[in-house]
Amino acid sequence: MALHFLVETATGAAVGDVVTLTGAEAKHAAVVRRLRVGEAVTVGDGAGVWLTGAAEQVSPGRVDVRVTAREETASPSPRITLVQALAKGDRDELAVQAACELGVDEIVPWQAARSVSRWEGPKAAKGRERWTTIVREAAKQAHRAWVPMVGAPVTTAQLAGRAAEERMLLLDPTASVRLSELHPDGRDLVLVVGPEGGISADELDRLTTAGAERVLLGETVLRTSTAGPAAIAVLSVALGRW
Repeated sequence: MALHFLVETATGAAVGDVVTLTGAEAKHAAVVRRLRVGEAVTVGDGAGVWLTGAAEQVSPGRVDVRVTAREETASPSPRITLVQALAKGDRDELAVQAACELGVDEIVPWQAARSVSRWEGPKAAKGRERWTTIVREAAKQAHRAWVPMVGAPVTTAQLAGRAAEERMLLLDPTASVRLSELHPDGRDLVLVVGPEGGISADELDRLTTAGAERVLLGETVLRTSTAGPAAIAVLSVALGRW
């Protein structure tokens, strides 16, 4: 499979044009991936544009790709959003990476009541930037035409507002309805995953009152790093993506 890269200038490129990679993307292509002149590559803009071409010039500071084909991929619908509670260590980052590889369309950090990790002040901007970098690299590895957006951290109150507009699913090991029994109704799906200690009773009450549905993923209790990706796989089958 051809190497894949992301560059914003791919948006307006046509067949016959040259798309140039610079900075970290060029260095990664030339030094890490050892791209060679003439080698086939694909280039995307992260917003549906997909270019196929061949490398014409390769150096750590600049890579030129001559475009031989262009495609435009529509954004998936219904969309799947992962609301991932902040977790200690790198567990939330593992969830974000795997969710992107599995096809999630948006990721939203959630400062849940039981989150050990806290994003406050400058740490919130730094955390979001870190997740955005993880998503971008995972999207490249997975050869995705659309790179998921990483939203700003949300509170439970803000989640409750969103539950009134989209179909919100709360992963809850005490729920009676299995996620595999879900019947899509055309609405965008918002999947909510709690932190290590789970979603608190108060949060469950507030979100279900706002319209969210509690769903059971399986008989076992998964870590916060694996619950979201596992649920996304189930939803992908239900939506006919897989």
